[in-house]
Amino acid sequence: MKKILAIAWLTWKAAFRFKLVAVLLTMMIFTVVVLPVIIKDDGTARGFVQILLTYTLTVIAGLLGLCTLWIACGTLARDIEECQIQLVATKPISRWQIWIGKWVGIILLNTAILTITGILLLGLFYWRASKLDPKQQHILFNEVLVARQGVKPQYPIKELEQQAQQLLKERLGLLQYTNLDKIDIQAVRREILEQLKADYQLVPPMTLSSPGYRRWDLNLGINPAKIKGKPLYIRTKFYAGNAAFSGTVTAMWQAGVPGTAKIWRSEPMSLAPDTFHEIEIPPDLFDKNGDITVVFINLSDVPLIFPMEDGIELLYPAGSFVWNFARGLGIILCWMALLAALGLATASYLSFPVAAFVAMAALVLAFSTGIMTTAISEGILSKYDEQTHQFIPSILDIIFIPLFKAILAVVSPVKQFSPIDKLTTGRLITWAELAQAILIVVALVGGLLAVVGNYLFYKRELAAGEATK
Repeated sequence: MKKILAIAWLTWKAAFRFKLVAVLLTMMIFTVVVLPVIIKDDGTARGFVQILLTYTLTVIAGLLGLCTLWIACGTLARDIEECQIQLVATKPISRWQIWIGKWVGIILLNTAILTITGILLLGLFYWRASKLDPKQQHILFNEVLVARQGVKPQYPIKELEQQAQQLLKERLGLLQYTNLDKIDIQAVRREILEQLKADYQLVPPMTLSSPGYRRWDLNLGINPAKIKGKPLYIRTKFYAGNAAFSGTVTAMWQAGVPGTAKIWRSEPMSLAPDTFHEIEIPPDLFDKNGDITVVFINLSDVPLIFPMEDGIELLYPAGSFVWNFARGLGIILCWMALLAALGLATASYLSFPVAAFVAMAALVLAFSTGIMTTAISEGILSKYDEQTHQFIPSILDIIFIPLFKAILAVVSPVKQFSPIDKLTTGRLITWAELAQAILIVVALVGGLLAVVGNYLFYKRELAAGEATK
């Protein structure tokens, strides 16, 4: 372990010999200090902090990622090219210890940088909050600088599927004298199911023949005593049932336990469709089991659609922002560890400029998963013949389609971790998510790159650097 830490310390010292690293670190500090002064927001504390979180964390992650790749490629490739690695390799130390030591050194350097920038950002947020009036502080500490979890209603999917199957049987019974071989029965069943889902998601206007409301029963899933006295939020998004509709709709919300005194009802409010809204409701509007009922009353003259995916969600506080922010930075550190492994793996076999180019190309390829997903879904990369209305098969399909599937199998689990989005919306990043990121991003994918890099480094002729020079 002492040998690995010694290599890590040498990596620290080597990192600051790169002028680009000093420039990038200066830019990061400049971003944290100056960006809050120049960015434009909507004039509210919530908008300012959300934009500040998004921009600063994105810029910091981007600059630190570039810095990490540059250090990882340069510290190993240059040591080989300048024959400095021979002085180390002749000592009683294994090559894998040299490789791992450099990886650990870069990770520790990133840890120090993220810790410093994180402390500066936290200080900036809380300094900004101290200048606000009590109302804005309440909004800021309950909607942004917080760690919230959400619960969604349980929709009767199985019942709708059974109903769709029953309707399908009834319709097929009416077609007993029709040749059913020409009918795609599964497609018809899917259409019936989608129509039933659409009807279930619809909230019609309040009329004499329609109550004009929708009720959702939710369970918090935690001990209610943990959030006693803390405000809850209804997060909602709906669409207008009329495509030609523009403007806002009038609606009311009700929350609480039916049949008890724990009932809250809002005043009529104006809400815009196709936009996320957060409505604060008083605390403790749930029973001893954590059950709460939310009701939406449509007072407009247009039907509204609440999608099952994100139509309604109840948010409650589940932790402090400081620890949530630390876990978010921990996931960003996992990304940096992966980039360090990528840079070291390419530098284990290639020269510095080529290693940097290959690492950058691999990074760009990782962000092109949308194109690969489309190609895999279509199953073909070839051109489309307008005359025959068919794709023209090619040898490229045999090569690249399996390759794209393999790349997606590696990249997709890594891309699922997005702490910046959660931090800007005040969502909880759990310890389990951080552990999962460490396991998948660092141990699995980063470990795979480490195995490849160590093998290439072990097989490389170190004296070739002297011959090249």
